[in-house]
Amino acid sequence: MSDLFLDEVIRPEPQGGGGRRASRRGGREDRERERRRRRRRGVIALVVSFALLIGGGFAVWKLVGPMIDDFRDSRSQPEAEDFAGPGHGSVDVTIESGATGGQMGQVLAEAGVVASQTAFTRAFAANPDAAGIQPGTYRLMLGMPAAEAVGALLDTSNRVQTRVTIPEGLRVTQILDRLSSVTTVPVEEFQTAMADTAATGLPAEAGGNYEGWLFASTYSFEPGTTPTEMIAAMVAETVKVLDERGVAPQDRQRVLTIASLVEREARSAEDKAKVARAIQNRLDIDMKLDIDAAVAYGLNKPGTELTRDDTANSDTPYNLYRYAGLPPTPIASPSLIAIDAVLAPADGPWLFWVTVNLDTGETRFAETFAEHQQNIALLRQWEAEQG
Repeated sequence: MSDLFLDEVIRPEPQGGGGRRASRRGGREDRERERRRRRRRGVIALVVSFALLIGGGFAVWKLVGPMIDDFRDSRSQPEAEDFAGPGHGSVDVTIESGATGGQMGQVLAEAGVVASQTAFTRAFAANPDAAGIQPGTYRLMLGMPAAEAVGALLDTSNRVQTRVTIPEGLRVTQILDRLSSVTTVPVEEFQTAMADTAATGLPAEAGGNYEGWLFASTYSFEPGTTPTEMIAAMVAETVKVLDERGVAPQDRQRVLTIASLVEREARSAEDKAKVARAIQNRLDIDMKLDIDAAVAYGLNKPGTELTRDDTANSDTPYNLYRYAGLPPTPIASPSLIAIDAVLAPADGPWLFWVTVNLDTGETRFAETFAEHQQNIALLRQWEAEQG
């Protein structure tokens, strides 16, 4: 039994080269295994390459596909509907800030100005100036050719705006009357709006009083602008002017108050700078300002109707014949020239000034009271010559 088992477990190597055959067989198996590994690597590389090719192609298609579709669509779409013109009637349309050509075209097409959004978009793209179209409300004709609609939006004369000019030297009540007459908004609505000083942006240093803070200028208001927005625009302009000149918030009210006096007392820029200096010279020595315009403001009457009794006996804080220092508020909206005159007054020793010709506004300045009396005599002579 032991020999039998030994015979099956340990076989003697056959004679005649059996070892070389085993070696060749092992080599073939090794080469076969290597071929199988190479095939596997080749298949993996092919799969990876194919995946990259598919992925890259997808990315390219994502980029180029829409352009191809647009080109295909533009070739297949019929000519965009457009009006032949010349147009008729009118309609107001509003172009919002930041609107694209397509968005403008949609608004105009819905309003009946152009025949189609596509026609306007193409006309917009064909006009190199179209990017300059400003937001706002425009009055345009109905049934316009798209190219003409683009041109109409570039013409600022088609803007629907309310332009209000506020002259220098007006008081708040006069400004509100002017605003109301031009915008047709009742004065009461402006007064209601002004009660909310936070909404209008009136600075705290104004003490709730708008006098002097409604800047004299020309304003353009779009349709639908509220009374609050109009007042806020005027206050903001005053703040802007003062900030540009470096006026500190705590000095704003004083600058506006002196500038309002200067505005009402002199006409030319040169005279305004001299009056500003004379006022400051008086303030420096606690001398009363004796300004008629302030007395008239306190009495709510025109300066031309002011009497000597008014200046001598009226008891309001604006009677600068009775009280030294500045009035409690500005008395009017000063001009930019008057503000600059206060910030950079002329050099001079003057304490007195008087307008000796009310037609031309000629003003004489004096350092002494005696010289001032001579100038007043010139005024009396002019008045006598007027009959």
